[in-house]
Amino acid sequence: MIGRRSLLRTAVTALVICIVLAAIHALWMRYQVEPLTRDGKVRADLVPVAADVSGLVTEVRIRDDEFVRKGQILLVIDRPRYQLALDQADANLATQRVTLAQAAREDRRNRSMAELLAAEVIEQGRARVDALRTGLDQAIAARNLARLNLDRTYVRAPVDGTVSNMTLQPGVYLNAGKPAVALVYGQSLRVEGYFEETKLPAIHLGDPASVYLMGIADEITGHVESIAAGVEDRERAGGEAQLANVNPSFTWVRLAQRIPVRIKIDKVPSNVRLIPGQTATVIVHARAGDVPVRRSLPW
Repeated sequence: MIGRRSLLRTAVTALVICIVLAAIHALWMRYQVEPLTRDGKVRADLVPVAADVSGLVTEVRIRDDEFVRKGQILLVIDRPRYQLALDQADANLATQRVTLAQAAREDRRNRSMAELLAAEVIEQGRARVDALRTGLDQAIAARNLARLNLDRTYVRAPVDGTVSNMTLQPGVYLNAGKPAVALVYGQSLRVEGYFEETKLPAIHLGDPASVYLMGIADEITGHVESIAAGVEDRERAGGEAQLANVNPSFTWVRLAQRIPVRIKIDKVPSNVRLIPGQTATVIVHARAGDVPVRRSLPW
């Protein structure tokens, strides 16, 4: 009886040890070998919107966190000033046309009396007409520019997106080319997972992926769209025509580089909202036989 009990305890102990070892192995494969990272981020392209003309902001037609469509007017900049500039350009163009018409009539009259006038006078008349025609072209270009500037007083959305961190108010003077509004480009929403370089052999373009946002249990499905072409070499510095500045070797410590892997989102649950900056766990479902096996390596 005692021998049977001892044998039973031994068998139970061995079974428990096997279960623990299997669990440790599964956890090791899950978090150290299989392509999984808890270091993922929801990202999107930020589109800065700048005014093409300088002036006072007279109207702000958007508010923070508002979704806008491409071509929608966001801001209005000092239209009366640019309308006056267009009126002035139109008046200058009309003057140039009248002056050219008068010079052309004089030139035709002079050429009709070539036997009575000196050749120099006729030549001067032709040169004046040519110069006025050039001036007319410049006046047309100035009018078109004034018209374009007037149209650009409406600052429009270049893409569909969501207004971010909007604080601009009427009365602020904007310089041309200075970003005034930032739009989060919704169609560029994606997830980027930072995988250790040891896990890259198991990741291929097109592999399906699962994404879980922090605090949300619902699965977001996607696939691997691209893998970063390179990362910064922090062990080496120095520019052109300089000696390489390489950090000393650490014999006992070898840290794996993290490589960005872009995940294109295929399906998002209806109750999940993606916000750039959210933290995510990314699991790439590797193809059969692609999970790397850890061997005894020099590093």
